[in-house]
Order: sequence, then C-alpha cells, then structure tokens
Amino acid sequence: MKTHELCYIGHITLDKVVTPKRTVHIPGGTSYYFSQAICGFDDIRYLMVTAVGKTELDVIEQLRAKSIEIITKPSRYSVCFENIYEENQDNRTQKVSAKADPFRLKHFSDIEAGIYHLGTLLADDFPIEVFPYLAAKGLVAVDVQGYLREVRDEQVYLIDWDDKLQALLYIHFLQCNELEMEVLTGYTEVKKAAQQLYDWGVKEIIITLGSMGSVIYDGQTYHRIPAYTPKEIVDATGCGDTYMTGYLYQRAKGHSPQEAGRFAAAMSTLKIERSGPFQGTKKDVQTCMQTAEQHFPEI
Repeated sequence: MKTHELCYIGHITLDKVVTPKRTVHIPGGTSYYFSQAICGFDDIRYLMVTAVGKTELDVIEQLRAKSIEIITKPSRYSVCFENIYEENQDNRTQKVSAKADPFRLKHFSDIEAGIYHLGTLLADDFPIEVFPYLAAKGLVAVDVQGYLREVRDEQVYLIDWDDKLQALLYIHFLQCNELEMEVLTGYTEVKKAAQQLYDWGVKEIIITLGSMGSVIYDGQTYHRIPAYTPKEIVDATGCGDTYMTGYLYQRAKGHSPQEAGRFAAAMSTLKIERSGPFQGTKKDVQTCMQTAEQHFPEI
C-alpha cells in the first residue's frame, strides 16, 4: 500500500486579489487552496510538498496546525501574484512580481503516493523529467495553467506549452479551462479539444467552463458536469484549485468521473461564496449538490 493516497506538489504564493468589491492580501497558490480545502476530509492520507521563502514559513506552520503533513523545500523567494477580476469573475488578469526556485527530481525520491498532483504556477516550476519519474510511481495529475504562463515585465501572457507532447504521455488527469484548452490544442470546441488531448496521451481530461459547468472526457464518454449557482459571488480565486481538490479526492476514493465532477463543482460553488480557501465539509458539499440550482454545459 502506498504511504499516501494523494500528494500535492507546488508552491505557496503571496496573493493580492483585486475585485470590484474589495482588495485583499492573502496566501495563495494551488498548493494553499488545495491543502486548505482537503482539511475537511479526514479519511484520506494526504501529503503536501512545497517550497517557500523564509518570510512565508509561518503559513506552513498554520497548515501543519490543521494536521496537514507537509514537506518543505528551501527557496530564496516565494511566488508573488496579483489577481485582478472584472465584475464577471470568469475574467481575470494577472501580474507576477517574484518567482520561487523550481523543484528537482531529488525532492521526490522518498515520496510514495497513489496520485501525484503537480500544481504548476509558472512554466519552469518542474523539469520535463518529472513526468516519467512520477508516472512510474503513481498516477500524475496536472493543472496546466502554469505551463501556459509567460511572464514579461510582470505581466502574464498565455503561450503554448513547448514540451506538451513529451509530458502529456505521462499525465493521467489534466485540468484546463476553455482558454487553456484552445492554446494547447488549437480547438475552441470542447469535444475536439478533449479528443486531441486524449490522443496525445492524457487518460482523463477535465475542462472547466466557469459558470457554465465542466466536461470530463475519459476516452469513451463526455461527462457533462453542472455548475451549481452560488448564493453570492465574492471571490473566484482558487475555484479551479478547489475543483481539482474535490475531483482527485473522489477519484482517490474510487468514485467515477461523473460523481467526482459533481462533487468538485459543488465545492467550487461553496468556495466562490467567500474569500480565501474552501472551509466546508463533505456534508456541506452534499447539501449544495442537493439544493442549488444546476446549469449543464452545452457541448
């Protein structure tokens, strides 16, 4: 049996979140939102591997106080992001004012997990060799957003992933949104993009469509996952990270892509109703699935 069912690997960031209603300064990054969200589930063996600057070590201790197992690697700096949202929080612009040191293969030599989730923030976070290395040890999950980010004069631009054909061969779960799928594949149609990613080697493609829902393709079925209507839209930062938390948690526990997707979508709805990471429970998620209005994507 693997020591851990699920291992997240990625940087914690310093985030400035600007919305029409407020501006807040909070810890962030996929690793932070993912790990905070999974705190509500005490039935999974979870490990977080991260790298932060010395000024963010207090965030690590706050997470450890919540019984999260963490391995910390040294870095000269932490990643600093500025997320600026329009009234429609599906629309976001970003700036990056500092970068952390990249991860190396030696950082993972003693880790054994069923699923390894790489929460990439910037294209050079992980070397290409990490994919076959981790795929030989377990299933690899990737949030593709970081591989498509190029930072020029602190501004973030979407670009294609140079090493995608090498990396995608080893990725079991791939998450992207509609803009990222177009950059990756050249297709604007969900079905064509998902099929292309599957043909390139990915086993499960998760395409999130914001308030329109999401689609999961496993090579046989296009699973249409509804969006659950939130009571109030407060802050969309970390919604994609929260979705992937719910999805991988459910898949690690043996649930189907359809079941995992619905659970993940409900988690994202609860997260968007407040600033900061998801703080709910499985019961909260189940209640949302049963009571919230649903909107299924058209594909």
